[in-house]
Amino acid sequence: MKAFIAGAALVLLMIPLTAASASALTKEEKIAQALLPLPEDLKGGAAIIEYDEKTGDRVVLRAGTNFVECTPKDKDGFAWCYNKVTAPRRDMTAKLRAQGKSDKEVTEGIQAAMKDGRLKPPPSGTMSYRYSDDPGRIKLLWVVSVPGATPESIGVSTESQRDAALKGNGRPWLMLPGTPGAHIMIPINPGPNADTK
Repeated sequence: MKAFIAGAALVLLMIPLTAASASALTKEEKIAQALLPLPEDLKGGAAIIEYDEKTGDRVVLRAGTNFVECTPKDKDGFAWCYNKVTAPRRDMTAKLRAQGKSDKEVTEGIQAAMKDGRLKPPPSGTMSYRYSDDPGRIKLLWVVSVPGATPESIGVSTESQRDAALKGNGRPWLMLPGTPGAHIMIPINPGPNADTK
């Protein structure tokens, strides 16, 4: 059960963002929203995409010139940016969701595709970035993919730092150790009186 929950957490981490919650926004507003997680030097060249909920097809809002793709906020209120190398995984997730698959079925589908080689784990060190303006969530989270890594191999704790991060004192932690989906969560949360905009 613990392994399934960890696997589900990875899929939720990598789920593509849908257009539904951002549908009332203009194209320019969606682009601005999608760029919120990124460091300034990557924003100008990032591609901005969203996924059609009915088909799972990608919709390009802005073509990019660098190695990053971003999506506007999803139903959970997250804007995400990823290295383009992870696009096949996000595309497959969008297709499965469009077919009406449950979270469990999506998780199982992604895991099966990784196991049989249809999807490859991201290269070690691949970054993704998440932003939320919900005060009950980590505001800015950077995620480093480290497939197969364990606490012993890279020296990172597996104890969640979510609560500490919400108080402005988060530290990195490793999720899904020893699996192809292993990743380091790096919360970038300010103290309670700071402004990150």
